Amino acid sequence: MIVFAFYLFALGAIAGGLFTVISRNPVHSVLWLILAFLSSAGLFVLMGAEFVAMLLVIVYVGAVAVLFLFVVMMLDVDFAELKAEMAKYMPLALLIGLVILMQLAMAFGAWEASEMAAGQLAQPVPVDRHNTEALGMILYDQYFLLFQLAGLILLVAMIGAIVLTLRHRQDVKRQSPVAQMMRDPKKALELRDVKPGQGL
Repeated sequence: MIVFAFYLFALGAIAGGLFTVISRNPVHSVLWLILAFLSSAGLFVLMGAEFVAMLLVIVYVGAVAVLFLFVVMMLDVDFAELKAEMAKYMPLALLIGLVILMQLAMAFGAWEASEMAAGQLAQPVPVDRHNTEALGMILYDQYFLLFQLAGLILLVAMIGAIVLTLRHRQDVKRQSPVAQMMRDPKKALELRDVKPGQGL
């Protein structure tokens, strides 16, 4: 049953990733991406990493993929125009992809398994602690600086995306919080004595 579940989740992850790339409809691409995430979570469960599997489901499926789906469905994006512009850069993209494949081939050609790999694969989690605790000890003890550096890179990427997509349009009325806080209440309010039967 475990072998059947492994092949089922593995085929689901491969098919989901493949159809995410080749689907013409962006909504279908997001749905295939969700399938790839769920299949990957199933593979993590089979490896005994339930915490990572739940993170994958909650963060990626519950937040990122659903956000992608909302953005694709709610924004009126002309995907035909985007594909036409993308076709101009296809030769450069194919060249970069070929270079990356050659680098991967060189890396896997020189790959050598460690002598401790078999023992660590047989017992990936220490006996005296849970896998969540072991993962926390690795992230926040052994690889603490790299973990913080990854968070810093994500922060810089988020700030860069905000700066690149921020557009100041002149025809949109915007509020100025500083002007609202610095205003004089005596000038902002005016008391009127309205007589019965009269308007302002």
